[in-house]
Amino acid sequence: MSNVVVIGAGQAGSALVARLRKQGFDGSVTLIGDEPVPPYQRPPLSKAYLLGEMEVERLYLRPASFYAEQDITLRTGVRVDGIDVAAGTVTLSDGTALPYDHLAFTTGSVPRRLPPAIGGDLDGVFTVRTLADVDTMAPRFTTGARVLIVGGGYIGLEAAAVACKMGLKVTLIEMADRILRRVASAETSDYFRALHQSHGVTLREGVGLIRLLGDGQVSGAELDTGETLKADFVIVGVGITPATDLAEMAGVTLENGIRTDAYGRTSEPHIWAAGDCASFPWNGAQIRLESVGNAIDQAECVADNIMGADLPYVAKPWFWSDQFDIKLQIAGLNAGYDTIVTRRAADGATGAHEGRVVSFWYFRGDTLLALDAMNDPRAYMVGKRLIEMGRSPSRDAVMDPATDLKALLKA
Repeated sequence: MSNVVVIGAGQAGSALVARLRKQGFDGSVTLIGDEPVPPYQRPPLSKAYLLGEMEVERLYLRPASFYAEQDITLRTGVRVDGIDVAAGTVTLSDGTALPYDHLAFTTGSVPRRLPPAIGGDLDGVFTVRTLADVDTMAPRFTTGARVLIVGGGYIGLEAAAVACKMGLKVTLIEMADRILRRVASAETSDYFRALHQSHGVTLREGVGLIRLLGDGQVSGAELDTGETLKADFVIVGVGITPATDLAEMAGVTLENGIRTDAYGRTSEPHIWAAGDCASFPWNGAQIRLESVGNAIDQAECVADNIMGADLPYVAKPWFWSDQFDIKLQIAGLNAGYDTIVTRRAADGATGAHEGRVVSFWYFRGDTLLALDAMNDPRAYMVGKRLIEMGRSPSRDAVMDPATDLKALLKA
């Protein structure tokens, strides 16, 4: 009988232990999380949950009873204080020592925070990552309150959309010359800039933060333009970093997160990693994917390989973002693109979505790399299938609104 210990009770950790049992693993399985709740979904935290449209129990990935029913020991609200690789043990903050034959890191990521030297530790400065984060900031979301959002990535834009819906006065600053610069084309940036401005969000691009102001409680911000803004609270969305402290404690190799091979193994043969914290080989590079889909798929692959399947992980990148009444769906990875092809709905959307149904297709030469689809699930599904099959349609066919997208799968 083998002992499997999984550190990190998020999407990847929950998927890994569930997969072990589904595949018939009959050894001992322990899942450790430092939060005091069962594994839960993170994407709805800053949207449906904050809006009051989802109860906390609906956030849970599986009912709390699932773990007992599957003979999975779920340890919540405890930290890992020590890992002895030679002895094969994990020591918890309550003094418990757990033996393991296989150890898996599914520790996820942590949000970047503003340094205390510029006011990052003032009361009223929040990140959006955990249930506790959202529960703490929720009372601040009152009609007419002034919120400053630092960072124009997807987290910042989603927070801006929710705050605007709830009647707050929203200002978002982005140091780069456009929102979404790190992750999307100028066309996608233009689309979401117009969307947010149409709802009354004040977007300030190419504007940096000098410091937050306040005596204990944040009251405003000084910008590099010389301006001072008033703010009742601040949301920081300037990216995340892989949670690698425990892996470093274990002595495994780090490279863009916890380095794994194609099978999910780290530099220690009985230690594995999956999800936001793990990097894996992809087209000659060691990449990480920060997405729900990757967390689940990679974790399930690791579970299979713990059981001896010896299967390489084949990533199928996909992402999404909900902002106002727009659902953005992304397939593929756009790194290295040189051309953007724009496709608009053939018959023109009507009503609230008029002019907003569009997709941007990323090409490198004649090769399709990725696409961003706004309220266009058909374009997303076809593009995703094409990318997974390694097939590239002609750019002219994509651009022509008369082209039957499904026909591209048969061409």
